[in-house]
Amino acid sequence: MKTKNLVLMALLVGIGTALYLVMPPVPIGGGIKPDLMLTMMFVGIILFPTVRDTFILSVVTGVLSGLFSSIPGSLIPNIIDKFATGFIFFVVVLLVNKFAKNVVAYGILIGLGTLLSGTVFLSMLLLLVGEMPAAFGIMFVTGVIPATIANIIAFAIIYPILKGLLMRSKFETSVT
Repeated sequence: MKTKNLVLMALLVGIGTALYLVMPPVPIGGGIKPDLMLTMMFVGIILFPTVRDTFILSVVTGVLSGLFSSIPGSLIPNIIDKFATGFIFFVVVLLVNKFAKNVVAYGILIGLGTLLSGTVFLSMLLLLVGEMPAAFGIMFVTGVIPATIANIIAFAIIYPILKGLLMRSKFETSVT
């Protein structure tokens, strides 16, 4: 693993964590908030589509997301969610990279990945914790749907900028 790639992944996770911390929870969503950390994990997987890098990004993002979550008992559900979502996203990115490497294709994947992540997280929270601050449907509609929209918009803004910067640098990513 190249140190500069690890540093870029750490920067992505750090930016995602900062965005996650400043994002307010949805008022009627039982404390759930849009997870922009997930967008940065997805960008990292798109840039470095390897099993090792996906594992690192998924575990670190899951732990940080769980530690900073406003929902009680969500550490383990967050880790499971990010791990499962990260590897499913990784496999789909590998398949999509054979046909299309563009913002639109990746934006659709970001949206589907966010929906998957929210579903897995809420399911694990219900299964492991037993009760949630609000009903599953309310948390899905007020937390996951807005997070999906926010993640697609954030990706559409961040990815072209990052891709341009990476093309001018000496990073070896899947997009350059």
